[in-house]
Amino acid sequence: MAKFNKLFSPKDLTEGTPWKRITEFAIPMLIGNIAQQFYNTADSIIVGKYVGDNALAAVGSASPILNLLLVLFVGISVGAGIMVSQYFGAKDRERLSHTIGTCITLTAIASIIIMVIGPIVTRPMLSFLNTPDSIIDWCTDYLIIYFIGISGFAYYNILAGVLRGLGDSISALVFLLISTVLNVILDIWFVAGFNMGVPGVALATVIAQGISAILCIFKLIRMKSNFDLNRKMLKLNKEYSYRLIKLGLPSGITQAIFSLAMIVVQSLTNSFGEMVIACNVIVMRVDGFAMMPNFSFGTAMTTYTGQNIGAKKMDRVEKGTRHGLMIAVGVSTVITILILIFGEYLVRVFTDTSELVNLSMHMMRILAVGYIAMAVTQSLFGVMRGAGDTMTPMWISLINTIVIRVPVAYSIAYLTRSEAYPTGRPESTFVSLLVSWTMGAIITTFFYKKGKWREKGLTSESYENA
Repeated sequence: MAKFNKLFSPKDLTEGTPWKRITEFAIPMLIGNIAQQFYNTADSIIVGKYVGDNALAAVGSASPILNLLLVLFVGISVGAGIMVSQYFGAKDRERLSHTIGTCITLTAIASIIIMVIGPIVTRPMLSFLNTPDSIIDWCTDYLIIYFIGISGFAYYNILAGVLRGLGDSISALVFLLISTVLNVILDIWFVAGFNMGVPGVALATVIAQGISAILCIFKLIRMKSNFDLNRKMLKLNKEYSYRLIKLGLPSGITQAIFSLAMIVVQSLTNSFGEMVIACNVIVMRVDGFAMMPNFSFGTAMTTYTGQNIGAKKMDRVEKGTRHGLMIAVGVSTVITILILIFGEYLVRVFTDTSELVNLSMHMMRILAVGYIAMAVTQSLFGVMRGAGDTMTPMWISLINTIVIRVPVAYSIAYLTRSEAYPTGRPESTFVSLLVSWTMGAIITTFFYKKGKWREKGLTSESYENA
């Protein structure tokens, strides 16, 4: 029983062999991220099989708007993860408690904002994006249901981030697995059983996310030995709110700009027609699985770096970065090869249309090498963020998105216009993604070696002001 409890307890990453501790922490997150991707993919599989390719396109076309309006939670989540890991590493119970309490209150405020704004802007934004008439009603219904039930999504993602900051990646994984299984069951029940179509998918997701959020809250309430969670700590604290926003805002802005760029690129994708829209949805779903190691090790490096900087062990940060980078690149390479070999079987899970299968595989081959480049970028971003430097990843992401990806996509589309492709070749959006990923790895490596991230860190500032 003691070993079982230890498995679900916070982990101190400031001791032990770096690569072992990083791997132990990252594996549950990798499994969780795969489950999260399956969570998202289940929607597409079920509507594609039971409703049709247009319903599949509708779910995909809703994603950029959904991502844009979730940036508030990205900021809170990133800021909370950094502060929690550093204060936990520094063994600062009071500041850790204030951080978690403030995070919970800010999430409630952000959820209310999205619940009000989301349904109002949904239809106008879909129209602005030239969403085809054949799918716009489905897109609208999907988004409105999602936004009304947004608090479940918000609290799960942010509180799971808090748990990971404490070194507990197992609990977040278990809650996500429960939610994923429930989501799939409800998806089939609502879509295949009740014929609710696309709205049924959104409703299933909202319910499942709500359950996972409740489980996270119960888990935190039981962790009284590590921090205090009472009315005093839940009170909105100006100092901690400022720090959360200061650390998280760059990531929130990055996500906002990225989402806006996705909306601009989605508009280009929509001009290619329903077949290419559906192809884009399939590729991005499979792409999500290839990206999982990158995001998992990136998050692991944030927590690892944060705890060790909190404990003032910079030598472990340097060594851990080398270990984490090698593992991330190795795992990403293997998964990329597997997807190239078995990708067609994955695509056929979404659709039986031969033309759509062939088009999707063509686009996936274009992106392949980019996944390895992203392993470098995400791992080094994780180190920078864990150290408290969220500005450098923001600027690099903005350059990749605004200066590289969007112009490259539209330039290729313009230069490849023809009678057969009046709006340009659909490969333009995927080639631009590959170029931006590759350049991102090069730029990130340069700024990591430059080393300004080493000057950041909350705990030294905190103790000076104490």
